Amino acid sequence: MISKLPHTGTTIFTVMSQMAQEYNAINLSQGFPDFDVSGELIDLVLKNMKLGNNQYAPMPGVPLLRERISQKISDSYDVKYSPDSEITITGGATEALYSAITALVHPGDEVIIFEPAYDSYEPVILLNGGIPKRIKLEFPDYSIPWEQLEAALSDKTKLVIINSPHNPTGSVLSSQDMERLAEIIKQSGCYLLSDEVYEHIIFDEQVHQSALKFSEIKHKTIAVFSFGKTFHATGWKVGYMVADQVITAELRKVHQFLNFSVNTPIQCALAEYLRNTENYSSVAPFYEQKRNLFLDLIKPSRFEPLLSSGTYFQLLSYKSISDEGDFEIAERLTKEVGIASIPISVFYHDNLDNHILRFCFAKNDDTLKKAAKIICKI
Repeated sequence: MISKLPHTGTTIFTVMSQMAQEYNAINLSQGFPDFDVSGELIDLVLKNMKLGNNQYAPMPGVPLLRERISQKISDSYDVKYSPDSEITITGGATEALYSAITALVHPGDEVIIFEPAYDSYEPVILLNGGIPKRIKLEFPDYSIPWEQLEAALSDKTKLVIINSPHNPTGSVLSSQDMERLAEIIKQSGCYLLSDEVYEHIIFDEQVHQSALKFSEIKHKTIAVFSFGKTFHATGWKVGYMVADQVITAELRKVHQFLNFSVNTPIQCALAEYLRNTENYSSVAPFYEQKRNLFLDLIKPSRFEPLLSSGTYFQLLSYKSISDEGDFEIAERLTKEVGIASIPISVFYHDNLDNHILRFCFAKNDDTLKKAAKIICKI
């Protein structure tokens, strides 16, 4: 058969997690916590199951959950979005990204992505006949090269995709960055897709600059969020997308045939759980403590940390340890010393290798201590 994605293989997250399991390595590769979801939240899911909330939810999502999200957006970013016509619950952020790109991108349309880029963007662009236009973030701080962005825009540009806090690098767009981006988008004919799944995991007293806050591009913006990242429940695959009413109507046309509706008792539980704002406002300091612990534990090592301002990932340079390629050393460390990470070169179309590995610190303190002990021996 003729493949629609001939150059796409199994994701690096699956590859490294399988390798970690096979070699009994500590898995700091794939981004998932190894600690429990809130007992209160689990109890709310069980409660809603017992209440009989087990059939199809409305296609856009449980109304109460959309209302709570609307209030959360208002509280967090001082902007109003209609729960009825501008908020849609999705099967994780991945489905939201797929729905958004599919709804907007036609064959021949150009889509600007920034590398290193999360690996779900480009395949969906290609599946829809779009043309990826790749811009490399500036190493080592992974900032946007604004002149390159302006030069890349054309009358064929349909979409610009941003991600902040950024996976895989942990970089964060500042208010100045977002103001400049908004000015560029405002003057162009394209839309903005903002991947904000780590909105509540941001450090060092920084404030997340959601694209939703910028009124001049509100009508051109789709923002994507994840309950799985915020509430340590990645396996539940529940996210949501927020956009102007006109765009949302198109997003829902794709969503209804891709997923239709999302797990009902979990939606109902999340609606109740969101009543307490502490349940999401406490996430940043929780993970900042994890980051700081991990960095403190690996200080004696020969790895050099790059700044992680958000997400639950820490990049480490191994340039003083080895001149191996990053995939080669990631594979070797998994098999030989029992620690699994993610090589950053896989997030570039040309496999640019700056000798950087990504480690996930969304782990119990004991796991981080065991991992750091191994890292310090390398």
